[in-house]
Amino acid sequence: MKPKLLTILPLYTRELFRADLAAGVTVAMVALPLSIAIAIASGADPATGLVTAIVGGFLISALGGSRVQIGGPTGAFIVVVYGIIAEHGHDGLVLATLMAGGIMMIAGYFRAGSLVKLIPEAVINGFTIGIAIIIATSQLRDLFGLEVAALPADFLPKIEALWAARATLAPGALAVGLATIAAIVVLRRLAPRFPGLIVAMALCSAMVAVLNLPVETLGSRYGALPNTLPMPQLPEISLARLGDLLPSALVIAFLAGVESLLSASVADRMIGGNTRPNAEVIANGAANIGSALFGGLPATGAIARTATNVHAGGRTPVAGIVHALVILVVMLLAAPLAGYLAMPALAGLLMLTAWNMSEPQHWRRHMAARRSDQVLLVLTLVLTVLADLTVAIGVGVALGLALRLRRREVPEAPWHDPDR
Repeated sequence: MKPKLLTILPLYTRELFRADLAAGVTVAMVALPLSIAIAIASGADPATGLVTAIVGGFLISALGGSRVQIGGPTGAFIVVVYGIIAEHGHDGLVLATLMAGGIMMIAGYFRAGSLVKLIPEAVINGFTIGIAIIIATSQLRDLFGLEVAALPADFLPKIEALWAARATLAPGALAVGLATIAAIVVLRRLAPRFPGLIVAMALCSAMVAVLNLPVETLGSRYGALPNTLPMPQLPEISLARLGDLLPSALVIAFLAGVESLLSASVADRMIGGNTRPNAEVIANGAANIGSALFGGLPATGAIARTATNVHAGGRTPVAGIVHALVILVVMLLAAPLAGYLAMPALAGLLMLTAWNMSEPQHWRRHMAARRSDQVLLVLTLVLTVLADLTVAIGVGVALGLALRLRRREVPEAPWHDPDR
């Protein structure tokens, strides 16, 4: 459970630092607008996304079991966070995140990190695609500039509300959103190592300001971002609140553990390294406790930002630490500039994030899988979208484990007549 950073530091060189520095700055430029967009989509204040990237990202890199993992807020939590804030308020989210951090630290201490291998892949794919669908539909209002007073949290009522407001579509907002998506895709293909995401966001938002388009911005909706970190503080804690928020905390802990371990294992394989799963779980626990104390969102390893780190040349946890510190410096020095970010541009970014989360390159493989896995994937997806993420995960994991036992052809237990 020893952090990778402590293993690497005795062998650290100036060349490694230069590579990590460049990679950390690059990832920070990607994480900045994405963290803000995820916070907004979650129903939270935009600044909470930056706080999570700074505090959570720093702790995941400093304490984690991966050489290249980048932590922060991720799209997978949007649905969970939105629901918790709607039911329990932001203070309830903070307490649930704090509890989840404690659960993960206990799980890591008892070496539960390796248990992620028992979760069926079809379940993970099902709720990931389901979450992507929910994220995409939640961004349609800002992408099309629709005038909806209050967007319902549930999927079907949300679709009804969006359809009812179709006559209010704003062509300027749609143009900005589509231009942002196109710019991000083009820059990623032409210059994969270039921080094209923030460049695309800046160019499209600048177009809104220069042309004076009637498009809502981050500043016009939420006001100016703070230029300092908040003081750490504990949320209100009582036995009743702990009981009410325990299911949400378990979901956060489960999602954070699964996403972070999957991200770390994939990324470390990209550089020929090995992940220490229990150290990674403990680091995520510490990151969620830290983020909660500063009023942030749930934090976990982010596969897209981690892959960006690897492609940019990052090879040690120092790159992740640099990424967190760069976001902190930008928050301290340039927070007012974030107010110019156009809401349709942020919506376009999240639409693209949702598309990438669904992993369309794997759809053909899903369709060719055995019938039981297809049913499990679709069932988890439908429950995620139409019911509840907790229900989807519970039903999916239970059915998946039952199918695994069936495939192993476990012999029936011997029957004994009951005593009369």
